[in-house]
Amino acid sequence: MSEQLSEALLIAEKQIMQMLTLQDAMNSRVSETWRDNGYEWYRAIWVECAEMLDHHGWKWWKHQEIDVAQVQLELVDIFHFGLSLRLLHDDSVELISEELAKELHQGTGESDFKIALENLASAAVTHKAFDAKALADCMSLMNMDLNELFRQYVGKNTLNFFRQDHGYKDGSYIKVWHGEEDNEVLAKIVAELDAGADDFQQQVYQALAAKYPK
Repeated sequence: MSEQLSEALLIAEKQIMQMLTLQDAMNSRVSETWRDNGYEWYRAIWVECAEMLDHHGWKWWKHQEIDVAQVQLELVDIFHFGLSLRLLHDDSVELISEELAKELHQGTGESDFKIALENLASAAVTHKAFDAKALADCMSLMNMDLNELFRQYVGKNTLNFFRQDHGYKDGSYIKVWHGEEDNEVLAKIVAELDAGADDFQQQVYQALAAKYPK
């Protein structure tokens, strides 16, 4: 293994470890016993895959434009569910991070996005598993690297926490902020911040709080 590849994998492992920690915290916020609740994370993956295909386009009888930003957002959502599935294993966070870093780096080389997406959905439906290599193929075909996945993941995770803090469960949360959905507001905030900052998540949360309708 080259020195450059080793360094890239180490950075990936560090990012994935942080995302696993954030995912565990988010799941625990929803339910402290989430590991024992039997949630169908695999089902959430294949449902998201179907929704994503509409944003990408698959109808050969009509003209369709690929909504890259929306497809990337769906990939981030799927990664939330994939991390949750992997966390259900008895493996340590360090081992899961190492395995995911390798799988996301490798991919399979699939060049057709629709096939890559079907591979991702197939693993979820058939084996109730998260196929990280298939996700890597989808990401590559949407010009999305691990750094971009990390940036968008931390942003969405922070928004999920913000929603919980502001009445998402009891229905009092406001999803449209001054004419824009919260996801759109988030995208603009994250684009303006440095994802490499140690307090990146805190900066995102503070920016959300400043823009939330009072």
